[in-house]
Amino acid sequence: MNVHLVDGTYELFRHHFAVPSHLDPAGVEVAATRGVIGSMLMMMEDGATHVAVATDHVVESFRNDLYAGYKTGEGMDPVLLAQFPLLEDALRALGVTVWAMVDQEADDGMAAGAAVAGADERVERVFICTPDKDLGQSVVGDRIVQFDRRKNEVRDAAGVKAKFGVPPESIPDYLGLVGDTADGFPGLAGWGAKSAGTVLGHYLHLEQIPPLAKDWTVDVRGAVKLATILSEQRAAAELFRLIATLRTDHPVGTVDSWRWTGPTPEFAAWTERLGAPNLLSRAERLASQRA
Repeated sequence: MNVHLVDGTYELFRHHFAVPSHLDPAGVEVAATRGVIGSMLMMMEDGATHVAVATDHVVESFRNDLYAGYKTGEGMDPVLLAQFPLLEDALRALGVTVWAMVDQEADDGMAAGAAVAGADERVERVFICTPDKDLGQSVVGDRIVQFDRRKNEVRDAAGVKAKFGVPPESIPDYLGLVGDTADGFPGLAGWGAKSAGTVLGHYLHLEQIPPLAKDWTVDVRGAVKLATILSEQRAAAELFRLIATLRTDHPVGTVDSWRWTGPTPEFAAWTERLGAPNLLSRAERLASQRA
């Protein structure tokens, strides 16, 4: 069997900015929710059988306690924020497993799911459906991979190394140096993607990088300056690495519990609210085909 772990937050953002507005009978915006539900059905129509969707039910997480500048929900479109609980409920009505993350983040939920699926010998392949670079750390060989559904691109361990210059296990160290503007932490000044990829591609982890540039056995432009910055700001780099390290301890159940068996009776009302009765007929037809 194959497993599909979906970044519900990314999907909701993507559809919010890609589809025209649609209001439900009460005047509530539901276009992005409708778009994601249709997208999940399409994925299952294409063969996905074991599916789980992780969402950021609350934008803030334990990482906000680690670093004051970490991302928050401030400035986000309230119309978008209001659709997170709608999407979660609509997905559950569709019969899809949902991990609505509160203390942790959607990325942690997918990382936990990937760890559980990876330990199940029956699973042939795990598709982590998100383009987010921090999920690269969960990639294992060509069995646990990232799948960018929008671009239809699959990235295995070799692909992670080709893109970032480092293997999957070094992604947190890489982000500790270059930062992640989307998540609100800056990395170290002077350290860019090329220098971090070159140095960590050789040394793998921050603590294995010699403190003095003269001891480096890899050729990097501006090595003395980079080594000095890392020496002076090592604590910050280690903090950013900690922030970038995904947790895998969220209770996600078993692979068997993620198997889609069809919509619940509540899904009919949701398709009416979303103004898309065809979603119900598609879900029922697919469930009958799999029965």
